[in-house]
Amino acid sequence: MKIEQLAPKIAALGLTFLSLLLNMKQVMAQTDTIRVKDKRLVTTKLKPGLNQYAVYFQNAKDSRSLKFSLWLRDIKLENRGGEKVFAITQHWYGNDTSSYRAIYSVNRASDFAPLYHSETIGKKTKAFNWFADKVLSADTVAGNEVRNFKLDFQFPNFNWNLDIETFEMLPLAEGKSFAIPFFEAGMPTPLYVLYKVTGSEVITTLDGNKVDCWKLYNESDYNGRHFTETYWISKKNHEFLKEEDAFAGGYRYKVRMIGAAANPLPRFVK
Repeated sequence: MKIEQLAPKIAALGLTFLSLLLNMKQVMAQTDTIRVKDKRLVTTKLKPGLNQYAVYFQNAKDSRSLKFSLWLRDIKLENRGGEKVFAITQHWYGNDTSSYRAIYSVNRASDFAPLYHSETIGKKTKAFNWFADKVLSADTVAGNEVRNFKLDFQFPNFNWNLDIETFEMLPLAEGKSFAIPFFEAGMPTPLYVLYKVTGSEVITTLDGNKVDCWKLYNESDYNGRHFTETYWISKKNHEFLKEEDAFAGGYRYKVRMIGAAANPLPRFVK
């Protein structure tokens, strides 16, 4: 996934890089563009349930500390107004309250088109209604920091905040590349982001099982610095199991927890 604080800058360079590539006939022949209208995401592969991820950061120059967080992503399949939707709730926990994020997204189940997205960091909430041609502030949400906001789109797009779930639905195969139109609320414009299947690898999961995975890869350059992201998606079950990112002397790792991991949410005092 993109590095949260650097995402707009990384993405801007990625768009320039991708634009050059997409103008080449050779790349066009090898790249699958995942447009919302084409319904190329295999939405039946997205499984409802709670997924937990251990996320940790490494500074290569600091051998005595790591930064840890725990991400909870709860996927539910619901019926709203006669239409099936995925309702996805996220909680990001760190060592202190300043690290906490609460995120809620609604996507159409048939094509994963975004319909709604809200994110709360600290006491500030940003909430949006999402359409094929624009995103609007959800002005009925109390305390919404982005009231009266509107951004028109040049093309329909997917919610970049849900990249994990999007990757799980890609029709991954040897040698494939995917140009995905992503947007994250707060970015200046949607971007086509290029991801490549670079091969396979058998990894050992936390429960000791060996799982054959596709390796999905993205890279970009910004301000003289190089960024890479690698994702391991299981071939059999289309599960996002692992991620490694490298950026400016730092690394981020993300590992899916086993099903026996305790769910802390019910134990918080309401």
